[in-house]
Amino acid sequence: MSAKIQHAEISEETVREISSRLDEPEWMLETRLSALSALDEIDLPKVIQTPGRRWTNLADLDFESLVDPLDAREKKDQIGPDEVEVLSFAEALQEHEELVKEHFGSILDPETNYLTALSTALFSTGTVVYVPEGVDAEDVTIRTTMNSRSLFNYTLVVTEQSSSVTILERQETGENVEGERYYSGLVEIAAGENSSVQYGSLQDLSEETYVYTLKEGETDTYATLDWIECNLGSRLTKASVETTLAGDGSESRIIGAFYGHNDQHLDVDARVWHRAEHTVADLVTRGVLDDAARSVYEGVQHVGKEAWNTSSYQRENTLMLSDESEADASPKLIINNHETEASHSATVGQIDREDLFYMTSRGIGEREARNTLVEGFFVPVLEEIEVDELREDLEARIVSRLR
Repeated sequence: MSAKIQHAEISEETVREISSRLDEPEWMLETRLSALSALDEIDLPKVIQTPGRRWTNLADLDFESLVDPLDAREKKDQIGPDEVEVLSFAEALQEHEELVKEHFGSILDPETNYLTALSTALFSTGTVVYVPEGVDAEDVTIRTTMNSRSLFNYTLVVTEQSSSVTILERQETGENVEGERYYSGLVEIAAGENSSVQYGSLQDLSEETYVYTLKEGETDTYATLDWIECNLGSRLTKASVETTLAGDGSESRIIGAFYGHNDQHLDVDARVWHRAEHTVADLVTRGVLDDAARSVYEGVQHVGKEAWNTSSYQRENTLMLSDESEADASPKLIINNHETEASHSATVGQIDREDLFYMTSRGIGEREARNTLVEGFFVPVLEEIEVDELREDLEARIVSRLR
């Protein structure tokens, strides 16, 4: 059953006004209008359900109160080295229209679900990162400070042959806006032949914010696409990261971290689709829950019939610090080719009593010992982060939540 628009201002007139403000070409407007018209036909993102229970409830999102489509205030920093194009979406449409037209929606279908279609119809801010052939670049940084009730953001990354780039994109809350908020972020990455991308994301929005993000990437031959997905903020987050390994010999790692407290609800997905030979994937997620926080994890490794000699691994671990916190995990491994090496696992538990006893027996206070074990729990994630700012920010935010 589709979700119906419950918002008088989400209309064709509004979409035309957003597109006009950004001076967009006709094809972009038509893409937005197509997404708008699809809203009546498509469903909300799929969530895991068990008899009598939906693990994450998106159906109660009240767009009437959460979304003000014509008031999108933000502060955005878009920084990168000279050899890389880091442009606002509007600038990219003016300067590289054919590049944007070729890649926009080529990997992430705007009409994947209700929330992607809504975001495509209404997005008013975004960034295009273009890395030319043979360029090696580091420290592309995109910082978004949300200053309005709702914000729809779109990021497109294109890397040409034999290039490389590291990107940090982070979201946080700025001015005090009364009431609940809604943030939507779509990210699309086209990793060209033999290119290398590490894209890191740190979501640290206020705990009055409902967040939906979908990040999808596709690799060409021998390309590498690594994601670092960190979720700390929000009241409720539904975040998905997906890679399609479309080129022979291509690789992807999806590294995830979350730390929920109070009554936060964090629903994170990591999915990889092996579509070519000799592809490699590694999915690692670590999360901590305190107070009455709740997490849902779904990991999918899908090996296609043509994906000969595939290697695919998945590990998810959630550490619960309170009796009131709750975690569910669903790792899935789907293999359609017998020449595959693969494994998957998920664990949910509390701090190991023997580890705690070992440390306290050596004169370390219980509180300090507990905090040290939590910090150490995230080390496998921190070690994978190439961008210093992201690693240091994540580490600082983890420490700030310790008690």
